[in-house]
Amino acid sequence: METVISRLRFRKKMQKYGAVGSITVRNNFAYLRSFFIRSWFLLVILFIFVQLWRITYQGEGSPVISGYTYEQMIWYLIFAESIILSSPRLSVKIEEEVIKGDVGYQLTRPMSYLLYHYFSYMGEAYVRLGINLSLGSALGITLFGWPHFGFGWLGFLLISVGSFTVNYLMTMILSLCSFWVEETRGLVFVYNKILFIIGGLMLPLEIFPGYLQTICHWLPFQTITYFAANTGVHFEWLTLGKRVLIQTAWILLLSFLLHRVYEKGVRKLHVNGG
Repeated sequence: METVISRLRFRKKMQKYGAVGSITVRNNFAYLRSFFIRSWFLLVILFIFVQLWRITYQGEGSPVISGYTYEQMIWYLIFAESIILSSPRLSVKIEEEVIKGDVGYQLTRPMSYLLYHYFSYMGEAYVRLGINLSLGSALGITLFGWPHFGFGWLGFLLISVGSFTVNYLMTMILSLCSFWVEETRGLVFVYNKILFIIGGLMLPLEIFPGYLQTICHWLPFQTITYFAANTGVHFEWLTLGKRVLIQTAWILLLSFLLHRVYEKGVRKLHVNGG
């Protein structure tokens, strides 16, 4: 009997958070035109990379660089840029809630503060991803025709769930530092630059020197962009399974760290009378 009651409570909780994600999706659909206008920046970035890599491949005189053809390299960048540009600006929202004191009202809601923001984050991220991936794919198809990635599209979408989740956890940990410092955007800025370089956004990790690849493989940044983009162009079921397990391990570890930071932050807020 207790098990049945627990299951019903769990279902109601999940329905509640599912509703948060659904409302976020509907709200963001109201601003599709704005998203499309902002997403044109993606095409500008990709156009620059197309020119740079065309010259690079011509200069190398080889159709393959570090296991990527020219077409695969551009599609890798399309996938990677789509993930990053689709990630909502969570730090700005959390920082404003803490500074203005709105977080106190958020804590009184009959739902987890962290899960509320997570489902809201995921809802917005996938609306943005649909737009960015559509525009990026339109450019890729125009340049190379329809790609033959097999199950790469499916693998990309599966990995993207873990990618957005890890990015949310890391960004939220940094954002909650606003309980102690007023400005966290600098921390998030540094994090984003690290993600650009050793997360596999600017370059696939295969291009890095061997020792740097080893370091990157022990860090969580690869799980956000490199895993998703590489899975899209070089799909393998075994590799997909390994990457899901690695993402899951990092999600568990980062979730633990996030809860610790959150508990200390809330305790500090209560002590200060917030």
